[in-house]
Amino acid sequence: MNIFKYLTIIFLTTSLVSCGPKSGNKKSDFTIKTNAKNDILSIDDTLKLSIENKKNHVIDSVAFSFDGKKINKITPLKDFKLGKQSIEATVYSNNEQQSITRTITILNNETPKIFTYKILHEYPHDITSYTQGLEFFNDTLYESTGQYKESKLRKVDYKTGTVLKNYNLADEYFGEGLTILNNKIYQLTWRKGIGFVYDVNTFEKLDSFKYGNSKEGWGLCNDSHIIYKSDGTENIWTLNPQTLVEGDHIQVYTNKGKIIEINEMEWVNGRIYANRYQKDGVAIINPKNGAVIAVIDFSPLKKLVTQHQGLDVLNGIAYNPKTKTLFVTGKRWDKLFEVEIVEN
Repeated sequence: MNIFKYLTIIFLTTSLVSCGPKSGNKKSDFTIKTNAKNDILSIDDTLKLSIENKKNHVIDSVAFSFDGKKINKITPLKDFKLGKQSIEATVYSNNEQQSITRTITILNNETPKIFTYKILHEYPHDITSYTQGLEFFNDTLYESTGQYKESKLRKVDYKTGTVLKNYNLADEYFGEGLTILNNKIYQLTWRKGIGFVYDVNTFEKLDSFKYGNSKEGWGLCNDSHIIYKSDGTENIWTLNPQTLVEGDHIQVYTNKGKIIEINEMEWVNGRIYANRYQKDGVAIINPKNGAVIAVIDFSPLKKLVTQHQGLDVLNGIAYNPKTKTLFVTGKRWDKLFEVEIVEN
């Protein structure tokens, strides 16, 4: 089977990249010219810039910046983030300055690899849980569930499925992803623009936080220092765990285009594992630039759980540092699968 068709089937129905819009001051006498065909380059390309001088003004100097960093007219892209990025040029001419911009899209330079998995164990899982977030802490599973009037925060013995602690969210909240850092649980809600912070041991609510540029809450994970947040788009935002203010972000891209609806996430050995909403696969993402390194096809797992009217998609990824294995489940699945990832 053609590898691109395979990727599409299991996970990556990739959004085609359109030509990057040219923006900036339309009255400017200058425009930015690049070597990007249709405003698209690959991360292994070199960006080459020049200024089109429409009225032959005397140009004293030009300063370029890209993705907020000062660059030269010839700049390799290997250390830059993927996705739509803005080039800005400040042109100094006749004792005046004009700022102009242009947007280009940076793609990855490699097709994602295809990984498979081996099932090691199957454990019971609450068939009523509309799983939104899953994470291990001290060999114990923590779970966030969704749906209005059903959303919960739970501590679970993963081997037996026994609920050790339960907290019900108010009926107005639709629970989403969670992550645990510094003995605190961080839990998102969907469209209320608010997240909650709890004590990991008592489930006492300690604080709440509002979202910034991201309008919705989908998934969370952390690298022991920074919290990563998805919002249903191709963007993954970084949050300062002390202030919970959104800072920078990456855009999830392959060598063909962007991947939207990034949902539940998990940090595994320096990579972000993320599933895409309504897709039974997981993408392995480089957190530095947003590149999809590989995908894992988990679609066969859904056939191994009890088939019922409320059964929904795969959504729940948790890495257990003690066993060094991945655990996956889905919305209203009655099984939790412990798996070993096989890199073909």
